[in-house]
Amino acid sequence: MLLGRAANGLFWVSRYIERAENMARLVDTGLRLSITETSTASDEWRSVLSSAGVRAAFEAAHSEYSTPIVADFLLRDLTNPSSVLSSMETARMNARMVRTTLTREVWEAINEAWMTFRRLLTSPVDERDLPAVLDAIKREAALIRGTFQGTMLRNEIFEFAQLGTLIERADNTARILDVKYFVLLPSAAWVGSVLDTTQWQTILRSVSAHRSYRWTYEGEYSPTNVADHLILNRRMPRSLAFAYNGICASLDALAEDYETRHPAHDMAAQTLATLREASIETIVDRGLHEFLRCFIRDNARLADQIAADFRFN
Repeated sequence: MLLGRAANGLFWVSRYIERAENMARLVDTGLRLSITETSTASDEWRSVLSSAGVRAAFEAAHSEYSTPIVADFLLRDLTNPSSVLSSMETARMNARMVRTTLTREVWEAINEAWMTFRRLLTSPVDERDLPAVLDAIKREAALIRGTFQGTMLRNEIFEFAQLGTLIERADNTARILDVKYFVLLPSAAWVGSVLDTTQWQTILRSVSAHRSYRWTYEGEYSPTNVADHLILNRRMPRSLAFAYNGICASLDALAEDYETRHPAHDMAAQTLATLREASIETIVDRGLHEFLRCFIRDNARLADQIAADFRFN
């Protein structure tokens, strides 16, 4: 049986690598939205900070919502534990602690990504260079993920890392979608407008779901369809349903390995059942914001329960 300390390290290595990539995606989203002609850049950056869950921390240190200042806070600021640089530093530290559980290829991919991030983010990034830097961050994270998928034995080590990735990803997708509905759109008058369509396209791109959305819905941008794609579409790798299919599969594999089930198994199964049984019309009718806030809360509780059940501390 894997020691709780090692399981904890694997879980958080994956969470922080996923968080670094997600933060780059959020900055990319904010950058695209901030140049929308009919929008206010400061409002868009406020929404991005809210989505990242770091608005209060930002406002405690800064009063201006310009692209350079917000991007620097989300990418480089080591006082922000969710910044790309902070996340990668923490991921590498955890990876060193569990070095013997990782293949050589995975460790090298993590180490090289860390060195690349430190080089790219040594100094504030010029606004003109932001797109290239963000692409590089996403590419390095994808290389780590590909190396992990291609070289790791499918055992308990793999499953704990998968749990970290998918819980972090589910949290990020829910936050992005929630902010679009309740922060981004200036007013009901914009619904169905060019601005509305542009924002939906940007949100889909931020989770690499734009092309798959067009395949599924033939390019018709409606709030209900976008919510359906990001919440209930089990074939879309960053949807909530896809994440919980994977979470339950990993927990089931651990139950088989350890020959015991824990409260976390039932919690995850309940969330998956809710996602499978719900229709997007029902979710919207009952309140999408409330649904997403409950999901984010329950997802965080599941992470805590996994830590307790498998004795991470």
